[in-house]
Amino acid sequence: MNMRTISFLSASLRPSLIALAAAAALAGCAVGPAYQRPTAPEPAAWKELQGWVPAAPADALERGPWWTLFGDPQLNELAASVEVSNQNVAAAVAAYTQARALVTEQRASLFPSLTLNGSGTRSGTRGGGSGNATVDANGNIIGGSSEGGSVRNAYRLSLGTSWEPDVWGRLRAGVTAASASAQASAADLASARLSAQGEVASDYLQLRAIDAQRALLATTIEGYQRELRILQNRYNVGIIPHSDVYQGETQLASAQSDDLSLARQRAQLEHAIAVLVGKTPADLAIAPMPNWQVTVPEVPVGVPSTLLQRRPDIAAAERRVAAANEQIGIARSAYFPNIGLSASLGTSSSKVSDLFNVSSAAWSFGLSAAQTLFDAGATRARVEGARAAHEEAVARYRQTVLDAFADVEDQLAATRVLSQQQDLQRRASEAADKVEQQVMNRYNAGQVSYTEVVQAQITALNARRNLVTTQSTRQTTAVALVQALGGGWHAD
Repeated sequence: MNMRTISFLSASLRPSLIALAAAAALAGCAVGPAYQRPTAPEPAAWKELQGWVPAAPADALERGPWWTLFGDPQLNELAASVEVSNQNVAAAVAAYTQARALVTEQRASLFPSLTLNGSGTRSGTRGGGSGNATVDANGNIIGGSSEGGSVRNAYRLSLGTSWEPDVWGRLRAGVTAASASAQASAADLASARLSAQGEVASDYLQLRAIDAQRALLATTIEGYQRELRILQNRYNVGIIPHSDVYQGETQLASAQSDDLSLARQRAQLEHAIAVLVGKTPADLAIAPMPNWQVTVPEVPVGVPSTLLQRRPDIAAAERRVAAANEQIGIARSAYFPNIGLSASLGTSSSKVSDLFNVSSAAWSFGLSAAQTLFDAGATRARVEGARAAHEEAVARYRQTVLDAFADVEDQLAATRVLSQQQDLQRRASEAADKVEQQVMNRYNAGQVSYTEVVQAQITALNARRNLVTTQSTRQTTAVALVQALGGGWHAD
């Protein structure tokens, strides 16, 4: 394109550029309501925080992965693998990526679109006829003779642009709504990650508690087997009745059955952990740890106001309120006319070499406006529907906040009560062990029947297992408290 063409186009499009600038100046009027974060009930202090000793340092959850508080290297490895292997987390990552792409798509609507079109045709007529004939790429007429006919070439090249100025803020509201939805999706991703990590930690801790219980049963079964041999020998020499042997066999078989039941539960937990870390059950084996030491960390608990920033589900609900607020403005923009600008520059010629001559150039500029005059209340209904959707989102946000506060209070109460129960269970276990030993001594002295020995042994075993169960429940409650507090996630 030569300089004469450029000068011609510059003069021709000057009015168009002025109109575009005027439309851009109009853009900035927004019809949507200004967003305000909805209020929610917020207590001044935790009700169930009685006797709570703050952990040191108080920001432990912010310095690294929260599951490291339990001090278990294998748990650290499993929980960390959730980030890259859990399929629910992977789905949440994909949903977040999709939401971010939608933001980019919505933002693109703020800018003009530019299109380039080109075409070339060749037509001809047959001699002695009045109709057109089809001509192939080589200039041959298909279906008739070219004698006495004519062939014409036509080439066209055009550059067009269109733009919808965001006079009423509808497009910007769409971008803001998409951004809020993307932020909600990011919070959903954090929720999925926290849920999966919490489930892995809970299942793993329960599995280790089963290992501890099976270690108790293994010692108990060994003792029962030894006692059964003694009972059999004493029966053989006529010291005790056969019923004592039967009771010993029953007690041993019951303990062995309990061990098999625990083995089944352990296998199921191991399979569940494998799925959570993105593996098949056959690809994951967690070796037993009979001497596993129970660690119950002191979870740092902040003031209630921090919960609104630390819980990803609360953040997601609040962002959905913001997105619903923008939909009100989008619906209200239908009360105002749609304004569009378009411009095009094109050339046409029978020769390709003449396409860029000034004499063959043509331009156009258009300004359009459309206003709905009557729609039987459809626009008003859409606005009312958007407002109702916003009110629904606000109600769901407040309900999420209430549920979150209740969740924390539940776990705080459980933490305090379980700590007291553990002390009582330990005392009960120690007392039951002493009773078991005394009854056994009295049986050996012939003062009581073997039935009393069996009862004492069952009581002692149950007390030991209850102590392990309480310790395990304290651990899983600590995991639940971490989740209720939002883990190490922040809304920022």
